[in-house]
Amino acid sequence: MKSIVVLTALAALCSGHIIRDIPVDNSHYVEGVSRYVWMPDAEGNSVLVDLDEPVDEEVLKAARNGANNQYWLFTRSNRLNAQVITHNNVNSIRNSNYNGNRPLKVIVHGWNNNGNTEMNPLITRAFLDVMDCNVIVVDWRAAANSAYSTAANAVPSVGQHLGDFLTWLIRNGGGNWNQVHLVGFSLGAHVVGNAGRRVGNQPARITGLDPAGYRWHNNANRLAAGNGRYVEAIHTDGHGLGIMNPSGHADFYPNGGKNFQPGCWTSYCSHGRATELFAATVRHNHLIGRQCPNIWEAELGTCNGASLHMGNALLNKRGNGLYALRTGSSAPF
Repeated sequence: MKSIVVLTALAALCSGHIIRDIPVDNSHYVEGVSRYVWMPDAEGNSVLVDLDEPVDEEVLKAARNGANNQYWLFTRSNRLNAQVITHNNVNSIRNSNYNGNRPLKVIVHGWNNNGNTEMNPLITRAFLDVMDCNVIVVDWRAAANSAYSTAANAVPSVGQHLGDFLTWLIRNGGGNWNQVHLVGFSLGAHVVGNAGRRVGNQPARITGLDPAGYRWHNNANRLAAGNGRYVEAIHTDGHGLGIMNPSGHADFYPNGGKNFQPGCWTSYCSHGRATELFAATVRHNHLIGRQCPNIWEAELGTCNGASLHMGNALLNKRGNGLYALRTGSSAPF
């Protein structure tokens, strides 16, 4: 699929539809106007992506009926081996280690990722090391590994079915929304936003990790503060693969919120850094932002307002505003 995207884009360039070269830093990009951008494939290699590529209707059909979503449960009793919980199959809950008396953490990956992508075990291990909880990794690879235009269009349906699944899980397996924390990376950040919206904004907490930027700045389906009781976003590749716009009650801009993050030399690395920073804060709760009066000072990092911890696993966390901070170049940052 990705090779088709590249060939299609290059054919358009060669045929004269796009006269000027597309800069590798995507500095040409204008939301809603630009058609071609460079983005990383599953291996992190830059490929030219056509944001207007016709969507795959078969994939979207599957997304709309929930067939794209799989739900993998991890607990302290099965840290390494997922137990699959199947929506509307109550026995799959009864035969698992799910415990409704424990907090529920839900992790959703982004484009070109799947349930086995490193961000999932990284964050899962962090959660289970610091608290006895249920962790559900959502695998939506069928849509996520399609063309970007298809994956982006699938996001609302993936999120809505996730919301329906969580409602069913709590009703049949126990638990309550005061103990639910949704975490999504890139397109996954918008997925969890849609899930929160689907269930009436009931999740105690939603964390967006560098929410996807291309075609999302003015998208009504993007992550927003109203999607949960407390919504937080960590921006690490704003003006690039991630969105720079405030996306929650509290928005954190480590190292200016954009490329290059310390130790990174590509936008791909800076984009993924949000997942690493979050996992580190779950373990150590050590990164503290200072409130900024506006987005420009957040980007410059010249802020000295009130303090608020970035990330962590707390369910009762609250805060508002924009926050800047500096981090190191390697874990625990």
